[in-house]
Amino acid sequence: MKKIIFSAVFSALFGALSLPVLAADAGVVLDKVAIDLTDKAALQDGARTFANYCMGCHSAKFQRYERLANDLAIPEDLMLENLVFTGAKIGDHMKIGMTEADAKVWFGAAPPDLTLVARVRGTDWLYSYLRSFYEDPSRPWGVNNRVFPNVGMPNVLTDLQGRQVLGCKQVPIVQDGKKQVDPLTGTPLTHEACDQLVVLPNSGSQSEAEFDETVKNLVTFLAYSANPVKLQSQRIGTYVLLFLAFFFVFAYLLKREYWKDVH
Repeated sequence: MKKIIFSAVFSALFGALSLPVLAADAGVVLDKVAIDLTDKAALQDGARTFANYCMGCHSAKFQRYERLANDLAIPEDLMLENLVFTGAKIGDHMKIGMTEADAKVWFGAAPPDLTLVARVRGTDWLYSYLRSFYEDPSRPWGVNNRVFPNVGMPNVLTDLQGRQVLGCKQVPIVQDGKKQVDPLTGTPLTHEACDQLVVLPNSGSQSEAEFDETVKNLVTFLAYSANPVKLQSQRIGTYVLLFLAFFFVFAYLLKREYWKDVH
């Protein structure tokens, strides 16, 4: 119980400390994403995407397979069969087979652990970043990223999203932060911009909407992984506030009783 309450307090403090990190990307317009940590189906799909597309390089070493299986309502035998590829046991941490020394040789630096990345970067940043890779032949991996320019990471989700390039498309005209519309018809005014992210038709296995949902579920899983007790902490916090409100009534009445004869 003490650990859960401490976690709730720590989360609030950590959120405040992480604001300068998010401010560093102030020049980037991030897409908003609404995640639901109570959606077990979304969490399960996100865990599957993470295990199949991310864990080749990135670990989640502060998370255990057993805790993941229990929280996401995944049978342990199903977890071991479909989400564990390193021979790990159900009680082991979610580490990867690649060693740090090999990673430094192959990539120049070891890929970071992603257990707490949602706390550091935020869910909007992750959602925008994972959808913003585009082809760039000048880069070592052949791709670049609008949110994180010159990132040293390949686009591991290319097969799902398809080949995304910088191209031309109609975008809304925005002035003073407001989208402009035709005063007579109310139709949004647009102009052609040639620095936009465009997915080449039929180059991926998912539609745009399906890919956005896949990324959203992956971000939902990363948000859960960064703070597995968040929902429980919020529930306990609600009970604590209700208790304090109830206790305040009796404390106030007692105070009045003690001070009624004091002039």
